[in-house]
Amino acid sequence: MLRVRILHDGRAQWGELKDGSVRLDAGGEIDEAQACWLAPAEPSKILAVHLTYQSRLTEYKAQTPPEPSYFMKPPTTLNGHLGPLRRPAGTRFLNYEGEIAVVIGREMKGVKAEHAHEYVAGFAPANDVGLHDFRHADRGSMLRVKGQDGFLPLGPALITADEWTPDNGFSLTTRINGEIVQQGDQDDLIWDYRYQLADLCRVITLLPGDIVLTGTPANSRPMNVGDVVEVEIAGFPALRNTVVDWDVDLSGPGDQPETSANTLHVALAIPEDEAERRVAAGEVD
Repeated sequence: MLRVRILHDGRAQWGELKDGSVRLDAGGEIDEAQACWLAPAEPSKILAVHLTYQSRLTEYKAQTPPEPSYFMKPPTTLNGHLGPLRRPAGTRFLNYEGEIAVVIGREMKGVKAEHAHEYVAGFAPANDVGLHDFRHADRGSMLRVKGQDGFLPLGPALITADEWTPDNGFSLTTRINGEIVQQGDQDDLIWDYRYQLADLCRVITLLPGDIVLTGTPANSRPMNVGDVVEVEIAGFPALRNTVVDWDVDLSGPGDQPETSANTLHVALAIPEDEAERRVAAGEVD
């Protein structure tokens, strides 16, 4: 089943996407082309893993960590299918990261990996957007890089866990303006969603609606204004968003956007020593 959440009659409503229509739980049906899409989850928290695809580790010439590590995104990062993906004025390094999101279905604490799927509501395509102009400022927390408003498009639909699971094999694809820029599959994944959920719920109670982002494969790169970015789990509806200018004022107290060596290293996958050389030489354009 494809569960969706849309804005209808001035309020958020859940329904089922089937045969080109949204059938609302509260009654009624609308054409999917007329839907105003919301993210198909209502989380208390959003947890994301740093590195979990071998292709991304290879790209950065990084060693495989002994265990996964995580960061958090606030719920205000949520964005829906077809929602504008806003790049703040004066910034350049707004990167896409196509991922599979897991949405929790019931309270989860101390659950072993072999039972983790029983606690999952479903899965959805996600874009874990990052603004790497703030890479120098976050010192690993990812708050400014990954936590800004609208920096997590999710949807359009939640694929219910009784219908599909990544355990059966998956193909994850990201496209920019129709061109494939990222691809990942089960063979590329180091720690699957079951392992990540079991790891997290040892120390954090996962509640219904919570989102766990399970990582991105190689080739995350900056998006430009006007770009159409799509994330697709093969066999299911693709998530689509367009990058637009955002006139938000980022001046004031605190760190300001800049092109640091870490920006170039992460946003463009440039080796660290080369990134440092370019910044020292002023070669950042």
